[in-house]
Amino acid sequence: MAATPQKPAAAQKPATATPRRKASRHRGEGQWAAGHFTPLNGNEQFKKDDDGLNVRTRIETIYSKRGFDSIDPNDLRGRMRWWGLYTQRKPGIDGGKTAVLEPEELDDEYFMLRVRIDGGALTTQQLRVVGEISQEFARGTADITDRQNVQYHWIRIEDVPEIWNRLEAVGLSTVTACGDTPRVMIGSPVAGIAEDEIIDGTPALEEMKRRVLGNKAYSNLPRKFKTAISGSPVLDVVHEINDVAFVGVRHPEHGPGFDLWVGGGLSTNPKLGVRLGAWVPLEDVPDVYEGVLSIFRDYGYRRLRNRARLKFLVADWGAEKFRQVLEDEYLKRKLTDGPAPAEPVSRWRDHIGVHRQKDGRFYVGFAPRVGRVDGTTLTKIADVAEAHGSGRVRTTVEQKMIVLDVEESQVESLVESLEALDLSARPSPFRRGTMACTGIEFCKLAIVETKARGALLIDELERRMPEFDEPITINLNGCPNACARIQVADIGLKGQLVLNDEGEQVEGYQVHLGGALGLEAGFGRKVRGLKVTADELPDYVERVLKRFEAEREDGERFASWVTRASEEALQ
Repeated sequence: MAATPQKPAAAQKPATATPRRKASRHRGEGQWAAGHFTPLNGNEQFKKDDDGLNVRTRIETIYSKRGFDSIDPNDLRGRMRWWGLYTQRKPGIDGGKTAVLEPEELDDEYFMLRVRIDGGALTTQQLRVVGEISQEFARGTADITDRQNVQYHWIRIEDVPEIWNRLEAVGLSTVTACGDTPRVMIGSPVAGIAEDEIIDGTPALEEMKRRVLGNKAYSNLPRKFKTAISGSPVLDVVHEINDVAFVGVRHPEHGPGFDLWVGGGLSTNPKLGVRLGAWVPLEDVPDVYEGVLSIFRDYGYRRLRNRARLKFLVADWGAEKFRQVLEDEYLKRKLTDGPAPAEPVSRWRDHIGVHRQKDGRFYVGFAPRVGRVDGTTLTKIADVAEAHGSGRVRTTVEQKMIVLDVEESQVESLVESLEALDLSARPSPFRRGTMACTGIEFCKLAIVETKARGALLIDELERRMPEFDEPITINLNGCPNACARIQVADIGLKGQLVLNDEGEQVEGYQVHLGGALGLEAGFGRKVRGLKVTADELPDYVERVLKRFEAEREDGERFASWVTRASEEALQ
């Protein structure tokens, strides 16, 4: 549908947010559509030298046979991401050395491997294979991410071809799970089954995958590209922080369809997505998706990596110009104006608990601890689901899971079986609302520990505040890059090294308070000078939540209280 990278649709002078002092020295932003094809940084050079998708052949025929030391550096720290592979952090390197050491000093000879699970959709057969691979090749590791994927660690390059064979035999893949590519497409985990669904986006998601996965027309983007689609009224795919999102709405004349959002993203320069004011019918979603993706490829900023995400182009152009370029240059037609999404019908968007499906059966959502599971547990979940008549499970963007298609007579038995695996369908607000990124255990960018710290925090808060029953999100991130969405959590914790009372440098967190998505979306408040050591974290969270309980007005959300609370109350 869209133009190839070598022949962009039209030339366009780049727009920049801040004028440069000397326009004569302006080198452009590296936009292909403006004729800037010369590689402008190392990443653009290795992508020009060889398409990232091509590295699979070298992995299968050379690297898996000759071992880690045979891997070309541009493949090791670049193109292998196009097949879901990152080197993991070498054990024993503390957070103070993260930004000091060279990449080769941080690299272990093992990999993280990301399995893409578009829409979070898995059969129990697929889940069992994912669990078996974890047990055989990944030392039991298998984390559920906040983008519905599963991540392995301790993967040897020698084992990658066999892992691919087993995944692909059941319809799964790691293609473009990382890299400057269209990443996993997140979707409502209850698409097509929820009683209250506005529209089922599954047909569009499947067609989007068919068009772009493994397609070299879209395998060299300026940076990663994140996609979301959901017709759920609980707004369950964090649409505001994706590069493109399709959100279920009802048009007063045309009926159910999707509201189009572009330009969201977090990291160190967070921006919420913007509405283009366009209503998109289900059958047109793939064309519109491909158009937005092509705009990013052709007009995206490639000169500087830290300005290469779509959010910077959207910020410079604005919604009106972006929509005009999409319509005039890529779709060749006008889009229909449409309504914004309604407020979410629930303050929780994770589908935890027991819910009736539109066919009269039930789905049951349950909560692992901060997304941390293991291969043995995943295979047991598949067994338990099948024993209760289900052949389908889902992952969510909140690091949770769901068993679908359960007869009413089987629901209570299923819940009890999950509880026996420490997977609660009736979790406390703390277990339900806490998520964590990979952290220093495996991530080369991390400064502090997250997964174990998050699990410990849950246990402490459940012990100290057993009666607390308000929805609360607590997100722990090991570095500033916001993989765990710290800026949009009630309590967001950005890992960094801090000084304790003895003046020693220890693991700790900068605190963001009162962020939110969905209802009154916005970024959290940073209190001046507020940093908490890892050991003090349970005390701090308990203290601020008790102040919230004492000061809140009737029905007031935590995020609303934070906006009016004094700095003293937030300390």
